[in-house]
This record gives sequence, C-alpha cells and structure tokens, in this order.
Amino acid sequence: MSDYENDGPQGGSGRGAALHTEKIVTDRKTFFLDLKENDRGRFIKITEDVRGRRDTIMVPIEIVNELMDALENIIEADEKSE
Repeated sequence: MSDYENDGPQGGSGRGAALHTEKIVTDRKTFFLDLKENDRGRFIKITEDVRGRRDTIMVPIEIVNELMDALENIIEADEKSE
C-alpha cells in the first residue's frame, strides 16, 4: 500500500481523516485534493505526484476563497496574454 493510500479515509496517519477526495490526472502528473480535519480544524491537502515523487501543501479552509480568487486572477492574466 502506498503512502497516499495509508493517508486516505481509512488511514491512520494522525494527519486527519479525509472527508472528501478529488483526483486530477494529467499527462505526467496526478493531483490529489483532500478535504481533511484534525484537532486544529479543516484544511485541504493538495498532493502532486510525479512518477512516485510527491510534494504536498496544506491550505487552511479559512483561506480557500482567497486562494480561489488568486487562481481566477492568474487564469484571467493568462487568457489576456494569449
């Protein structure tokens, strides 16, 4: 079982149980977005998997709207530059 599977809804990693998971697959990368909860609150764990190498960030649920706004601004800037 992989590290990611150990940290899934039934996993006991101590980092909080997954309440919801989304998966995005591209050519070479897979992204996992997990809504999780621990004793400090809810957060989104974003994991990028590139051929077995993983990088993860944790985003507190309180700032998700700010993150979404920033991503929308980046998309708009990209569309304008085309």
